[in-house]
Amino acid sequence: MKLPGFTKTHNQATFLPRAFADSMPFSSNKFSDILKLFSMDPKSVEARMMKQNIEDCETAAIEGEDKYCATSLESLIDLSVSRLGKKIQVLSTEVEKETKAEKFTIGKGVKNMGEKDLVCHKLRYPYAVFLCHSIDKTDVYKVPLIGSDGTKVKAIAVCHKDTSTWNPKHLAFQVLKVKPGSVPICHFLAKETIVWLPN
Repeated sequence: MKLPGFTKTHNQATFLPRAFADSMPFSSNKFSDILKLFSMDPKSVEARMMKQNIEDCETAAIEGEDKYCATSLESLIDLSVSRLGKKIQVLSTEVEKETKAEKFTIGKGVKNMGEKDLVCHKLRYPYAVFLCHSIDKTDVYKVPLIGSDGTKVKAIAVCHKDTSTWNPKHLAFQVLKVKPGSVPICHFLAKETIVWLPN
């Protein structure tokens, strides 16, 4: 299968301490203040991406989804512990080495890690912000992949078993040419995405 850009790190933003992150504006109605704070051109690609990410954080969760944006490492950990308890593990896609390979084969040893999870996607922002969500009836898998150049990847994938409440215009339905609720939707998670699971 082709997975362009799958193994690359695209986002180097680091966390701010919680007290500092909590003092920063993070809402669409304060967006002009945010742009001034980071001396950013409102017409730049980065500004548009930041605005979209803030709006994604503010958008209501879909039915069966629990959603939250974490703006500090402390808030990310607190969120995970509050949802899953203190005995938790963190998974992310691990790449043996940087590779230009775009074609991968699934190896032996696919492992179902369970259904109770919290998936956190790193957003494009001047400092580390994660959009975390848990969607009912979603399984997490560890999947060994082998690149066309021999590079080994321990990939994380999720399968959404019930998509009946999703927006029919969701990209997954367009790409796969299926309707909401008709089939499970499975996908790999980018290198910067982390998954919290009970241990």
